[in-house]
Amino acid sequence: MNRGLALALAGALLLTPDAALMRLSGMDAGQMLAWRGLCMGALFLAAWALTARNRRADLAALASPVAALVIACQTANATLFPLGIAAAPVAPVLLGVATVPVWAAVLARLLYRERTAPATWRAMAAVLAGIALAVSGHGDPDATGNALIGAACGIGVAMALGLNFVTLRHHPGLPLLPAIGAGALLAGLFGLVAATPARLTEGVLLPILAAALLVLPLSFFLLSAAARHTSAATVSLLMLLETALGPLWVWLATAEAPSPSALAGGTVVIAALAVYLAPPRRARPLASASGSPRTGHHPAEPEP
Repeated sequence: MNRGLALALAGALLLTPDAALMRLSGMDAGQMLAWRGLCMGALFLAAWALTARNRRADLAALASPVAALVIACQTANATLFPLGIAAAPVAPVLLGVATVPVWAAVLARLLYRERTAPATWRAMAAVLAGIALAVSGHGDPDATGNALIGAACGIGVAMALGLNFVTLRHHPGLPLLPAIGAGALLAGLFGLVAATPARLTEGVLLPILAAALLVLPLSFFLLSAAARHTSAATVSLLMLLETALGPLWVWLATAEAPSPSALAGGTVVIAALAVYLAPPRRARPLASASGSPRTGHHPAEPEP
């Protein structure tokens, strides 16, 4: 497994309990947005201040249109996810987020003419089929306005993440920590205005602090770093682990058992990703009757 895949897999797995921690907090959208955005933004900016080699050059880079795009993507992603989780069941939100690889592949091709390997497209199709199966037993999103809002928020998150990964891959010189930190901090300020400081301590603080100080910063740093070593479609494909495993974490945390279709769909997603991540098997030469190697056709290996 190459470096980009390893970083993306670690970040995706770390992100999977995020929705369960948000549920356990019992907070509304503004409260969750404030805690998550302010904590993540402060951590990223502090890490940048402590490790930056040339702060002046980094600040100059942040004034570029590309940096503004990354900051806007991070703000949108950080804002829309808690709004969706607060307004709807977890399933339609995560279904919307599951479209990340589609947006990443489409945007990479439209903006940068980046080729997506056939193996990635096949894995996307299998994973999305599994996710459709997983949410099929959770109710029709058209049944309520809240479910529609949740699905729309999830799709907005997917678009923002896809564009963010594509941009980072094609602009490796952009300072990662201050760009993501600024976007998260901006989202947190929006949440602070919506929730008001007096209400921030309402609810259960430990789960939201675990998400804001550990899960989010580490996972998004790993995922964003991975986007510099592998394709945006590959990174976003691995993020679908959250859609498969997120409901299981919610089940363990709240005793809300997933439906049989959710378990079946999650199995399909995990199996598809396992096949995609497996090291390619190279064909071995076969010895002919005379002892010389026999030349045969070797299928092309998938490019993650």
